[in-house]
Amino acid sequence: MYKIFGKEIEFSINTESGVISSLMLKGKERCVSDSSIFCARLRDKSGNCIYIDSTKAQICRITDGCIVYSGFGKDFSELTAKIKITADDEILWQISIESVSCEYAIEWVEFPKICFPRLIDNNTNGGKILFPYDEGTILTNETLLPRYEPEFPSSGAYFMFPNKVCSQFLAYLFDDIGLYIGAHDPKRGLKCIDFYPADDGISLQIRLFSGADFGESFTPKFPVVWKVCTGEWKSAADIYRRWFESNLPNNTVPIRENKTLPKWYEESPLIVTYPVRGIHDMDKMEPNALFPYTNALPILNKIKSATNSKIMALLMHWEGTAPWAPPYVWPPFGGEKIFNEFRDELHKNGDLIGVYCSGFGYTLRSTLIESYNCEEKIRRENVLEGVCHSPQNKPELGITCTPYQRYGYDICPASSRGREILDEAYTPLFESEIDYAQILDQNHGGGQYMCYARDHSHPPMPGEWMTSSMQDLLFNWRSKAPNMLFGCESAAAEPFIANLLMSDNRFELNYPFGTPVPLYAYIYHEYVRNFMGNQCGCPFEPKCDTLRYRLGYSFSIGDLMTLILAPNGNLMTHWGTHDFESCPDMEKTLLFIRNLTKFYNDEAKEYLYSGKMSLAPDIRCEKIDIPMFRGRDFATLPRLLSSCWEAKDKKTAYIVVNPENEPIAFSIGDKSYEAPPLDAVLIVI
Repeated sequence: MYKIFGKEIEFSINTESGVISSLMLKGKERCVSDSSIFCARLRDKSGNCIYIDSTKAQICRITDGCIVYSGFGKDFSELTAKIKITADDEILWQISIESVSCEYAIEWVEFPKICFPRLIDNNTNGGKILFPYDEGTILTNETLLPRYEPEFPSSGAYFMFPNKVCSQFLAYLFDDIGLYIGAHDPKRGLKCIDFYPADDGISLQIRLFSGADFGESFTPKFPVVWKVCTGEWKSAADIYRRWFESNLPNNTVPIRENKTLPKWYEESPLIVTYPVRGIHDMDKMEPNALFPYTNALPILNKIKSATNSKIMALLMHWEGTAPWAPPYVWPPFGGEKIFNEFRDELHKNGDLIGVYCSGFGYTLRSTLIESYNCEEKIRRENVLEGVCHSPQNKPELGITCTPYQRYGYDICPASSRGREILDEAYTPLFESEIDYAQILDQNHGGGQYMCYARDHSHPPMPGEWMTSSMQDLLFNWRSKAPNMLFGCESAAAEPFIANLLMSDNRFELNYPFGTPVPLYAYIYHEYVRNFMGNQCGCPFEPKCDTLRYRLGYSFSIGDLMTLILAPNGNLMTHWGTHDFESCPDMEKTLLFIRNLTKFYNDEAKEYLYSGKMSLAPDIRCEKIDIPMFRGRDFATLPRLLSSCWEAKDKKTAYIVVNPENEPIAFSIGDKSYEAPPLDAVLIVI
């Protein structure tokens, strides 16, 4: 038995069995069953999977302070796995897998593994998990979360970093204590960060993708860190924030020091997004009342006047090819002349224009516009040389947006042909003089999809090369369009923040299975601002007007507010709405935005623009039940939206937002306050 002692933590490894058999936090056993210390997946040259783990090793020895496992079978007689554990204020885990046969490549290693009690809704002895998925969420019921095993072809829904998972950690939180588990990897390589049912508990997962070639060893140059935290989510987030701030990705600087940002970034424009064809994504793609583009100007000007806000018109279904049919978007639907007239009118009024684009897909054919078909172009121009390949080293169709919008492939931007295709497709956009492009819609977090090609100038296994290739591509794009900001679907994962400085923060997608918490803003807001997004997939019951609540949430965490227009000028409850029988209250919504915009400019800018979210406890107020139509029957949430911020001069203040039509009481510590209706209040502490 191998015992490790740290600060408020003690755990035991049965080296012969290859398992972690005990985990004591504050002197109490927290581990519910044995877990193998590691498992790994290798692939042979035909793409077949082979699994090894510490429990299957025939030989175990301890040498030079390492636990060394070997004897994994006749094809792996030389393979060894070395584990080193360092204990002090935190526990550092390191692993090396060596002497791999040239017939095999290490794809990933899952390490270390630990099994906690099932979550509190499923087990009265359980806790909760802080999960950095989308914006961040607290999970108390594992049965509500859909399971996604990352495989080829890739899906944007996978629990992958740097993709929909924005940060390299998660935490298991009891009422009295918690365990932070983080990969402190300064190169931000590809990882699956997840948890899954195991025996009678929940196994927390850090899966490290190797980026290895056949026959290569895999020795991550960073530790996986265990550290005790409190049972509060901010305590775990603070551990990662301190590491992040000491290990910033290239060119990532605080907003207040970022000389590349346009003036409008600070002015907090109101995003108004809408389609110019159809009314939702699976509709007939015929021009609607907001086309030609200038048809929208009277509605936009009315919103501008009512809210006293700068406006960014963010267009959907504007592509001259077909909606959501990447990578070719130019020229705009209807031609450049009428598009440029609209752009120039917006700019003359001091307003902005942005567009949605669909990232790294290569459309074979559109299912929305029957005439858009690239099959001949794909054959003629050797496109398949630049698309993602399967573990069998073959180009295969992707699964993003099929069958509803398109069929096609995923481009590999690490290949020379893939880069050529993307440069060809997006160069006209870079020259368009627009203000913003959500250029990586469908590429959640800004990451690329997995590719196993053996002739793309990258290793045949997914890994860190994917992050570095994306960083290089995005820096190149910014150099070509220095006056345009870029974004992605979901908030940008941390290695891409420097070049994806405004993205749609998808907090609403976490409601069906958890409670969103502003984890992203807590860690990254000093360096990047996002916007509320078009709220696609919002799970709240559409007949219940929750738009002001969601606007208040986004505003309170420092994000830009967003409205979604139907072609008749009414507000959509969220993008994807088909039924307009129940629409958000336009008058109250615009008044709410006007009040919040004034509050931002008069009182809160030093906090909400470039401030740093504080560790201070949350306010206390009444709660409400908001009906939902998927995941859960309702979400129990505070009536008020609140956050606490530290400004540059170290002043600390609470921002408290009231989306309702009456004053609402709240308290901070032993003091009582009241939030005015359809407005916000700032409390300096």
